[in-house]
Amino acid sequence: MGTLFANIIAIYRKELATYFAAPFSYVIAGVFWLFSGSTFYNILQFRIQETALNDQFGGGGSIDVPYIVLQEFLGALTMLTFFLLPMLSMGLYAEERRRGTLELLATAPITNWVVALGKLMGVVTFFMTMVLPLMIYEAIAFSTADPPLPMNMIVVGHLGLILMGAAVLSVGMFISSLTERTILSAILTFIVVIFLLILDGLANSIAGPVGEALGHLSLLRHYANFVQGIVDTSSIVLFLSYIFLGIFLTAQSVELLRFQRS
Repeated sequence: MGTLFANIIAIYRKELATYFAAPFSYVIAGVFWLFSGSTFYNILQFRIQETALNDQFGGGGSIDVPYIVLQEFLGALTMLTFFLLPMLSMGLYAEERRRGTLELLATAPITNWVVALGKLMGVVTFFMTMVLPLMIYEAIAFSTADPPLPMNMIVVGHLGLILMGAAVLSVGMFISSLTERTILSAILTFIVVIFLLILDGLANSIAGPVGEALGHLSLLRHYANFVQGIVDTSSIVLFLSYIFLGIFLTAQSVELLRFQRS
């Protein structure tokens, strides 16, 4: 067990170091921070101005601005995240295939799922470093509200974002293991992401057990629970199932390569 854990950590550290050493990773992070920061600022300004006008003209009822801003911001991050994640996952295995090092991994004395798990942990950790600054400036902004937005709302919402991102990255890792072309891997992953985006709409348009089944598979529907501050066990299981499926399929893909080379 100690050797197994050491192998996972070794792959994880190698993959994480690769992301922090690659200039393209910083470009992706920079785009993510730029658009997320400007989106948060615009949503916050719009809601503050709306509340001021509502008070000025005697609008009835109070508006929970921090809660609304957090929900709208996390909703907006969905599209940005789904667009950028395929670019992070596209090189997980495609680069190994292109350089010819995937054959070395396939024939190394470590199991394929150990390699897949270590690689996924590395890219998810990098994604978490992208999300962390968002939580910092959100906490600062929402702490000035009266009453302040509970910190657990921010944590739960971003936990959902990370779990959803990990699920997409896991599926993207599998697609990356199928080709040596990184751009093709990103395009195919993006197509799968688009399907996952419209899955919730399909579920709502189909009545009966089929619609319910599609709804249970929808990433957006389960992510919405976290955005609302609800930690639902079924949502966690769904995200973990996507993650496990990606790791399993990736391991089988590399095992097929091992069989072909033997």
